[in-house]
Formats: sequence, structure tokens, C-alpha cells
Amino acid sequence: MNLSHGAILGGVVSVPDVAIALADYRDRLGLTLVDDGPVGSALAASWGCPGNTASRVATLQPRSGAHCFVRLVEQPVPEPFVPTTTFGWAAYEFTVQDVFAWPARLAGSGFQIVGEPKEIPGLPWFVAMQAHGPGRETVYLNETRSNTPTSDLPFAASPIDRIFIVILAARNRAASVAWYRDKLGLEESETHVIPYSMINLAFALPHQTMTALTMVQNRRMPIVEVDDYPAQASERPRNPGFLPPGNALVSLAVGNLDTCRCDWIAAPAVREGALYAGRRSATTIGAAGELIELIELA
Repeated sequence: MNLSHGAILGGVVSVPDVAIALADYRDRLGLTLVDDGPVGSALAASWGCPGNTASRVATLQPRSGAHCFVRLVEQPVPEPFVPTTTFGWAAYEFTVQDVFAWPARLAGSGFQIVGEPKEIPGLPWFVAMQAHGPGRETVYLNETRSNTPTSDLPFAASPIDRIFIVILAARNRAASVAWYRDKLGLEESETHVIPYSMINLAFALPHQTMTALTMVQNRRMPIVEVDDYPAQASERPRNPGFLPPGNALVSLAVGNLDTCRCDWIAAPAVREGALYAGRRSATTIGAAGELIELIELA
């Protein structure tokens, strides 16, 4: 692995039926299935989710071979959960090729397109689209055009490639940015104020309602987009002992777990498999209640 501190190593999505979700993530998105089995008691305990011990988890990887994995974990979805209305992980942003071809590719799948591909005035560096998946998770498909003045954006080496930004719905944007800076040693980058169509749509706000977002980076590598959420936002409904619904957990690389100023759900432990590769990992909880699994590079 040629990775650096803060790199996104994967995202967990909770889905009601892994077999159905595989038809979307493997067969439509084109990710490769690399592992399939139960979560197991040790990993479930490390997440603070003992209810997921026997849950089926399917692990997928881009065809490019990028060391970034999507894990589909089977569990019931709480009926009140509505995407883009609650605090925590709001979306995973994938780098893709030919974004304007993706609506036809997803037609008839379990993905519901909520934002067609479009060029955004003043943001010439990428073209993005948005969709909800089978577990009411949100995915952004982003075709990179060029690097931005403050960050390097990855170009996809397969039709869909790695997750390169994770989007956080914050209770308090400044507090969440400070958490990643102070706990993990990441850097606060630019703040943008934009008419955020996904948030405005979810909360039925006027089209031109403005939202502030701040990027958290490691030098020029973007990692977490921290979004302000309106007063109508709420805590995410969650079945006791289970993962949050939708975009459930993000895995990040860290240089050394011992230098992180985090409170661990369970003590760091060595884990095997394609994602962990015999490295130590531990999970903590961020300022918006989000689950963050940290995997050691040292």
C-alpha cells in the first residue's frame, strides 16, 4: 500500500439485503467482490455494534485495484431514516469515468438518482451526480476535470474508482473541523458557501438557500467535507446495538494509532483481510456522532 495519513480506505453501508445490494454495487457500479461472510464478534465489538456480529458483510474493491473498499453490512433499516436529514456520515464521493453515461447505466437498478450530472458554475474542476442506494445511503459520482487550487483530485482508473471525499453532516461545523484537526492532526482547508442542492431538496428549502462547508485535508489531499446542517436536522434513528443506517462508518489511514488523541470503543487490535492487511485498527466517535475506524500504516 502506498498510502498517507488520512487516506480514505473505505466506507461501510448498511443495507437490508446484501444479495440485492450486490446486484447494484457489483453488477451496476462494477466493483469487484473480494470477501463475503459474517462481521464476527471482534470486529462488531470494535465498532460498538454487537448486534452486527452475525450480519453478512460483502467487501468490494474498485477494478483499478485502489486500496479502498465498500463494505455492505446486512441489517434492518429503521423506517424513520431519511437520507440527508440527520447528523453523521451523509455521503461517499467516488471518482468515476464519463459521469454523463452513469444515469443510463443505473436505470432500473436499486439506485435512485437525486441529482443528474451537471457542471457547476464557478467550480470547473469536476462534474458530479448524486444517488440514493438500496440502504438509503447517498453516493456522489464525480468525474474529475482538473486539480483545484488547494487540492489534488484523483482521476478514475476504472469506470468507478475509490472514495476520495467523505461528507459529514455536522451538528457544529467548527467543532467537527476542530475534532479532525486536534484528534487526528489533519488540516483545515477552504470554506465555501454555496446553494447546496442536496440539502435544500432534503429539507424543502428555497433553491438559493446557502450552506457553508469546510474541507479537512492532509496537505493537498482532500478527506472530509464538513457541512453545516439546518436547524431542522435531527439525530439519526438507529437500532440499539447496530450500525447507523445508510452511510454507516468510514475507515481512514493513520500513521500511528498511538499518536491519535481518540477515545477508542475497544482497544486497537491487529486484523486480517483485504482492507486491514494485518494492521492494527480501532474505532472512535467524532463530534457529530460519526463512527471513524482508523487503520494504522506504521
